[in-house]
Amino acid sequence: MTRPITISSGQWWDIPFETLCKKMSEFGYDGLELACWGDHFDVERALSDDGYLPRHRDILEKYGLKCYAISNHNVGQAICDVIDEKNQFVLPAHIWGDGREDGVRHRAAENMQNAARAAAKFGVDVISGFTGSPIWRHLFYWRPDMAQVIDRGYQFFAEMWNPILDVFGQEGVKFALEVHPTEIAFDTVTSQRAVEAIGGRKEFGFNFDPSHLGYQGVDYVGFVHNFGDRIYHVHMKDAHWSSTPTQTGIFGGHLPFGDPRRYWDFRSPGRGSIDFEAIIRALNEVSYRGALCVEFEDPDMDREYGAREACEFVRQLDFTPSKQLSH
Repeated sequence: MTRPITISSGQWWDIPFETLCKKMSEFGYDGLELACWGDHFDVERALSDDGYLPRHRDILEKYGLKCYAISNHNVGQAICDVIDEKNQFVLPAHIWGDGREDGVRHRAAENMQNAARAAAKFGVDVISGFTGSPIWRHLFYWRPDMAQVIDRGYQFFAEMWNPILDVFGQEGVKFALEVHPTEIAFDTVTSQRAVEAIGGRKEFGFNFDPSHLGYQGVDYVGFVHNFGDRIYHVHMKDAHWSSTPTQTGIFGGHLPFGDPRRYWDFRSPGRGSIDFEAIIRALNEVSYRGALCVEFEDPDMDREYGAREACEFVRQLDFTPSKQLSH
């Protein structure tokens, strides 16, 4: 049996929930990763309004869809971040409040705990998202005391996230960090350090998205093998990077996505540099049976065209693994 093919609703936040469900059903998807922005999944209403989740279930069932994960990226980012206007832009007003850093972090952490409760109530056992990072700004290792600074950053991450993960454990929900620049884990080494920082607890794992690893030069297939038992969700997103020097490197020169001067950019699955065949085989080898979730961010392609094409590409790519033992 092959895996369900889903799509992340985050890039479709401007489309009403039922309209999105109808559209994605027509495109051939089996389900959704519902984002906690737009009107797709409201954590607080899910807990306070008895009719909210039943209405969501009815709409999903109407179009033959299921929810396989909840995405709480924007709120998660604020938990360990250095808080500034970038957070204000994406946070709900009740979490931003007066914008003071400690208050924003506290409210974001509380919302993430509530997201675990809401997901469990909805019958969903994975929340994908970001953690934020107090040390991403120290990416360049230039100060003589940087080792201590980095150590404190991981300690702070553990202090903020262990109480959140306690609630996840109580609710039977897992958190899947999208390994990504700006997060506490952005490659294989930092991912391992994040796991160690929280004592290896199983509530914490990863949303595997090869697009964010490939352009950095990280062995993304090796990542699957390194963390096979902690891959709780998978984003099928592609990226293309240049084989020759460009005007910018992996940091992008402050250029927006889609600018031709960039060294790398996102692509619709199958149209970039990621080896998805190797990824599917690696996922089979580590016995990942969860959803393959398209996250569409190709800046040059019409998103409806891309969503249809991506669904067909991923469905054709996926295959049921052999029952024979490996030699």
